[in-house]
Amino acid sequence: MPKLNSLSAVWLLVVLTMTKDVFAQTPPKMTGNDVERLVKELSNWGRWGDDDQLGTLNLITSEKRQQAAKLVERGVSVSLARYAETTEAPDNPKPFKQEMLAYGKGTTGQWAMDNYSVSYHGLAHTHMDSLCHLFHNGKMYNGFSRDEVLETGTRKLGIQNVKSGIFTRGILIDIPRLRGVRFLEPGSPILPEELTAWEERAGIKVGSGDVIFIRTGRWARRDLVGPWDAGKEGLAGLHASCAPWLKERDIAMLGSDAAADVIPSGIPGVSHPIHVLTLHAMGIHIFDNCDLEELGRVAAKFERWEFLLTASPLAVQGGTGSPLNPIATY
Repeated sequence: MPKLNSLSAVWLLVVLTMTKDVFAQTPPKMTGNDVERLVKELSNWGRWGDDDQLGTLNLITSEKRQQAAKLVERGVSVSLARYAETTEAPDNPKPFKQEMLAYGKGTTGQWAMDNYSVSYHGLAHTHMDSLCHLFHNGKMYNGFSRDEVLETGTRKLGIQNVKSGIFTRGILIDIPRLRGVRFLEPGSPILPEELTAWEERAGIKVGSGDVIFIRTGRWARRDLVGPWDAGKEGLAGLHASCAPWLKERDIAMLGSDAAADVIPSGIPGVSHPIHVLTLHAMGIHIFDNCDLEELGRVAAKFERWEFLLTASPLAVQGGTGSPLNPIATY
């Protein structure tokens, strides 16, 4: 580990002191009315036109993609996807299923074939939420009615709108590393002051068109203690007070190793305020249940928290989201 010069040592002390003060803070008390106020204040409805269905993915411009491509210096890629969870567990009531249709032993055919089946929304499988995934007051992003979602799929805001994929700068925000712990405990809220503290520590500023990934260490904890029922024990995640920070930074997407929201939210009557404020109000698509453990190790090794992010959802007409495998490349 390189030795710190006097200036670096002073700066580290400042950051650690600031971080300690952040941890001492308690989340602001918020009500359902506060969330409704933020829905209006943070809204991106109409920003890119009344018919817009991309939301903040509009911020990933040609120039942004060109800038992101220049982040590749080492040619090292890291998957941000969890291996498909095939075993039923408290956080995985609907496991991924692989059915072998043709295989080697006892068969004479030329091909090996299988069938996949996955109910990907939930807390187990790495996936992307479309903007049609959430209804609030009978509406979806940009004012589209929930009635646009039919038994056959959605007519608006479906995953097919992201068929061309995502290619932009990704940034890892490693909150356990900031706090000096291996992982956050279930129900631990992350505050906006911590997001800013991480920018200072990492020497990076989140900007327009970026995709941020919030590491809580959820999978490190799961590997140590086993799966748990998030509905009963909770999950670490962003407190609703982080939403203005997300809007101020003008991010293109939000990702995490859990559900983005802290569970329980701490707001009576509102279960997933971050989902409401991103998917519904701001038009920010979400990556859920990413595995950020290897990314955290590689980022720390390179001392670099920004990377080229690529991701390609399935091209399903009218889909409410998609399982996928996001890739970080250094």
